[in-house]
Amino acid sequence: MAQGETPTAPPLEAVDFCTLGMFILDDIEFGDTRPPVKNVIGGAASFAVVGARLVAGSIHAQSVSWIVDVGSDFPPETLAAIKSWGTNCVVREDHTRLTTKAWNGYHPDEKRDFKYLTPKLRLEPSMLSDSQIWSRTFHMVCSATRCMSIVQEILQRREKLRQAGRVPSRADTSQRPAFVWEPVPDLCTPEEQVNFFAANRVVDVVSPNHLELGFMFGQPGWAAESEQGQQLVQKIMESGIGPTGDGCLVVRAGKDGSYAYSRDQKIWLPAYHQPDISGATAVIDPTGAGNSFLGALAQGVISVGREPFEIIGSILSSSPRWKEALAFWERRQALPPALICATVAAGFVVEQIGVPRLSMEDGRELWNQTEFTERVRLYTQRLLNTLEESPQRHLLTN
Repeated sequence: MAQGETPTAPPLEAVDFCTLGMFILDDIEFGDTRPPVKNVIGGAASFAVVGARLVAGSIHAQSVSWIVDVGSDFPPETLAAIKSWGTNCVVREDHTRLTTKAWNGYHPDEKRDFKYLTPKLRLEPSMLSDSQIWSRTFHMVCSATRCMSIVQEILQRREKLRQAGRVPSRADTSQRPAFVWEPVPDLCTPEEQVNFFAANRVVDVVSPNHLELGFMFGQPGWAAESEQGQQLVQKIMESGIGPTGDGCLVVRAGKDGSYAYSRDQKIWLPAYHQPDISGATAVIDPTGAGNSFLGALAQGVISVGREPFEIIGSILSSSPRWKEALAFWERRQALPPALICATVAAGFVVEQIGVPRLSMEDGRELWNQTEFTERVRLYTQRLLNTLEESPQRHLLTN
């Protein structure tokens, strides 16, 4: 560098997805159904990243970004597994503390008990790099008040970077990023309703599960077909989601799939794994499925034109009902195919304890010995068949 020359900052990396969830090592107990397990890769961050990574594929793996805090007790094999995913993972080592660890206890009704075993290290927007701040999508698992604070801080940092000329070279930097919010289960209570409605207005997607949604309104759960459940959805949508009111409520309903609502549309998608005639199922452990669903959904909304979307579009192009439904989603038309990607991603996560296994075979990337895109193809074909048989089950114009 010549004398007196001002050093230039390195170019900003292209980031499609960034989560503010934490990495956690999980200890899991299943009651009397199977033995407990320890030191399992977990936490909202890990599972959300797996979901996003499945949708991104190896080509766009580096655009999936996150932070992993490594304590003195961090297993080396765990770090090796994380690095094998090829994501843009920022590893922060601190041997003066323990890795964040938690206990999960499951009940037969899918209710989960959760507690931290070591001190947690919460991620703040100030910890994100400039590249991460320019992510096209953000995933958050937090309280309503923290959700609003995170969104505000990220947008403020982006504006400061814009004024300083630290803007990525891609063309969409003037657009607002997509914020996907997963309300923290412990605060899905009637006392939080006012904050819940306020937070909904600053995010693009809000996604409690069916139990959490019920608890938020003083009910034991939520059912899509009940009059009470429909009234609850109407109340949320009328209150508004997103800065312009065109955001979405996505209710994750476990084995019953997911329900997505906009102002004018409803889409129901069944879970990837359905019991066979004998009642047997491939579902081993639901831990993290919701996080992965939302990580995949966030990655999905910016994946228009990429292989998973091309597969979905080529199969469903023969369905007039599907094309008609997409038109009503207006500028959110990426959401329905992103929901398909999310459903398939969650199907990988429930097949074992912890995260799915990544391997390579003849140049093909396999998760649990299957290509993600092949499962997208299989699921979308099944969906096409049921759309033709009973479209009113899947699609509804409000």
